[in-house]
Amino acid sequence: MNTPRLASCFSLEATKPSEPEIVAIAGLVPRGTEVYLSMVPGQDLAQHAAVAALARRHGLEPVPHLAARRIGSETALRDFLARARNTADVRRVLVIAGDVEPQGPFTDALALIHSGALQDAGIAEVGVAGYPEGHPAIADDRITAALRDKITEAERSGLRLHIVSQFSFAPQAIVAWLKGLRAQGIALPVKVGMAGPTKITSLLRYAARCGVGASLTGLMSGAAMGLIGNLGPDKIIDAIDAADLGDAQAHYFSFGGVADTARYAGAKSKEAASTEVMTA
Repeated sequence: MNTPRLASCFSLEATKPSEPEIVAIAGLVPRGTEVYLSMVPGQDLAQHAAVAALARRHGLEPVPHLAARRIGSETALRDFLARARNTADVRRVLVIAGDVEPQGPFTDALALIHSGALQDAGIAEVGVAGYPEGHPAIADDRITAALRDKITEAERSGLRLHIVSQFSFAPQAIVAWLKGLRAQGIALPVKVGMAGPTKITSLLRYAARCGVGASLTGLMSGAAMGLIGNLGPDKIIDAIDAADLGDAQAHYFSFGGVADTARYAGAKSKEAASTEVMTA
């Protein structure tokens, strides 16, 4: 049986995209492509639902982020979910803790999943975060324990679960992390976070801001070679395709702009599909 290549199916990440950006994405990717919608500081939940509805109207599959600590109350959460279901037919969400002090009853992603609000709203699948290079403020053993707690709670409540990884620019770190998950018996689908085609100066800025240390070191060592033009995640895609790492798909962060990222993702998907046919 031919193993699907990483880039053959993909999702995109967009931060508060405008309608022209949504239209551009829809014209460059297959209908029904998942677009993960970041929940940014200062964006209220009504605005968040409105962006999801816009994506749905243009034939995309909206997957809103829910930052647990930014949600002020369970009522606010349930109101958002009802609005998102009714206006955008949202079926999947990505649940993260959010790097702020709790503004309501939810201290982390597990607390939000445990509330039952997602299930009550008809959400069928939840994404949770993964960290190929670790987290600057959380020990690796705590990350693993928290993931297992989420898996247990999702199984108890009938939710499907997948992992969406923090972006990384280090192929070896991603492969090692995926192998580690599989060795621990964690066979969940993984959406592998990568930056779409982006200028090296932007990549350096995002790597430093998000604490992806191995990536930052690797980028700085090769920075002189990449100051002209954009860099894409081709090396990461090739490295994962060369390994047997279970159910994994590409997840592109649009640091270089959503249209350019969507164009790259669509082209890589077609290329991967063509390769699969030739090697089947």
